[in-house]
Amino acid sequence: MFSLQLGTLKPQHLTVTLAVLCLTCLEPASAKKKEQFGDISTFATVPADPGFPEGVAIHGNSVFVSGPARFGTAGTGPSAIQVFNRKSGTLSQTIVVQGEALAFEHAVSNVAVDGSGRVYALSTQLGLIRFVKQGHTYVQEFYGDPLPDLPSCLAALPGEACSPTLFDLPPIVNDIVFDDAGHALVTDSLQATIFRYPAGGGQPEIWFQSPLLEGGGPFPFGANGVRLDPERQHVYFIATTSASDPLCGTVYRLPLVDEPDAGDLEVVYQYELGEGPDQLAFDNTGLIYVTLAFSNQISVLAPEGVELDRINSGGDDPIPLDNPAALAFDSRTKSLLVANHALLSGDPDHFAVLRVYVGNPGDPLSKP
Repeated sequence: MFSLQLGTLKPQHLTVTLAVLCLTCLEPASAKKKEQFGDISTFATVPADPGFPEGVAIHGNSVFVSGPARFGTAGTGPSAIQVFNRKSGTLSQTIVVQGEALAFEHAVSNVAVDGSGRVYALSTQLGLIRFVKQGHTYVQEFYGDPLPDLPSCLAALPGEACSPTLFDLPPIVNDIVFDDAGHALVTDSLQATIFRYPAGGGQPEIWFQSPLLEGGGPFPFGANGVRLDPERQHVYFIATTSASDPLCGTVYRLPLVDEPDAGDLEVVYQYELGEGPDQLAFDNTGLIYVTLAFSNQISVLAPEGVELDRINSGGDDPIPLDNPAALAFDSRTKSLLVANHALLSGDPDHFAVLRVYVGNPGDPLSKP
């Protein structure tokens, strides 16, 4: 504590002294802390009904967040896509999915937006649905049929389409990416299969299958996140767990061709400690950002498959990473927007979209 004796100062000294004091007082309020790589903040909180957000996509001034992506939805309300203002993070509107049989299991996993602003969502009941904006509302349209329920190849008839899995499990749509020709590639987490929809929608066809895409353990999710590389030559996708080793999750890649075969499959990187790789995104240098759902982290991989860094929540983050799922680059803030799935904790206070500063605008040619 100190006192200032104004009587000892001449007028010109007083002017300079007061100016210095004013600058000193203003500096903390006006100075903005420089963001550091990996800084995490809350972009938006997601309503607990329906909660459990998984998908996130950005178009124009809107951020689209889809859910719920969970089991145990029979008898609950409809799935929805929340639309947030990209700048403020405020909830602009809710797109309610129409036509679900609510007495049975129903869910929406990931979401994508095309260059015209049309929104695509993967529904476990309805297949690939599309929403077109008309005025201030969105009109739901059919786009693609639900994925077929394939029998296990161990029990299939000769020549019958089947799933290369040990057990006969139903399809679970997970992630979606469009190629430049308009085909939609969709991962099926329980049938060890990647399906492809024709340009314009319709009936999905098997694009790639492998026993390596079968999941294992208490959370037997196999094929999961899928994206194209910046050169649009390869499809990168994730198997969250493995039937042969449930603690092992793998980033794979395949050439973007009409009919890849088993010999084309390449391992990019493996997580061997039960981290649960979930979804991925590319920045404009080719780095790959991978959400780790079980260890609550984001992994950064070099294009050649070397892990460079891990992003973790800090003790002072208002909402920590909690089963992070989909992630999308916000080019304006050079940040990632990450859907906080919170599937295992079920904590409604963690249903959110987190903003992770990485200092990169993302792949400029990225397709949804």
